[in-house]
Amino acid sequence: MTNAEQLGSLGLMAHVPQRLDPDRRRRRLELLAALADAKSAREHSQPQRLRGARIRELIASRRRLSN
Repeated sequence: MTNAEQLGSLGLMAHVPQRLDPDRRRRRLELLAALADAKSAREHSQPQRLRGARIRELIASRRRLSN
């Protein structure tokens, strides 16, 4: 007996994504837009040199741990 036979008609339904209702879809898109805005604001508020310093600090600590 194959997996498809064991699952029956539910096996076919698993491959079809459900459509979100319009309100839920709208709220989801608003949330994703807000997250993207927050991410871009966070990236712009940190100067590049501070991010670079943090990366160098992480690399140095990993090197210390590996030795």
